[in-house]
Amino acid sequence: MAKNKTKTKTPDAGTQTVPPAPRPRLLDHYRKVVRQKLAQEFGFANPHQVPRLVKIVLNVGAGEAAKNAKLLDAIVDELGTITGQRAVTTRAKKSIANFHLREGMPIGASVTLRGAHMYEFLDRFISIAVPRIRDFRGLPTQSFDGRGNYSLGVKEQLIFPEIDYDKVEKIHGMDITIVTTAERDDHAMALLREMGMPFRGQTTVLVN
Repeated sequence: MAKNKTKTKTPDAGTQTVPPAPRPRLLDHYRKVVRQKLAQEFGFANPHQVPRLVKIVLNVGAGEAAKNAKLLDAIVDELGTITGQRAVTTRAKKSIANFHLREGMPIGASVTLRGAHMYEFLDRFISIAVPRIRDFRGLPTQSFDGRGNYSLGVKEQLIFPEIDYDKVEKIHGMDITIVTTAERDDHAMALLREMGMPFRGQTTVLVN
């Protein structure tokens, strides 16, 4: 009997195999180190109980945006440069006469990061941006919301090395909110601490 011959397809000469993108190192750190440490620290029997990151939201408010479209465009571009993801314009949800604000007017920009972008941003924020904060003495520990989420304010976008000072339209701050699956603030704080967040009054070792 003739043996069946298996034919193997060879790639065309012009076809190139694109290697998969490397997994963010902070995600690797979470899976290999943080998850196990949190399970031991809090006695989580079910791995699904171990808190994890869900999303990170960056928001810039700009009251002048309605009158200065160039400023809003600059903010959108800067958020895109910082995060690697396109920012969206935020608009007023209702009219406020005292502030000359009408419903639908542009009032800033925001970006919501998930997955690999979220871990890559947090890695750069912890290891590069935070050390550039003036007179830095640690991140505040009172900024949890009671539901396992953490928010902090950044005074200048210039702490991010991606920003070119000579091209800055205006120095501005931003709010950064880190959303987790934790149901308690101490669980969320332990998660962020193990991820490398340098909280005030604590010695934190950044991920190598």
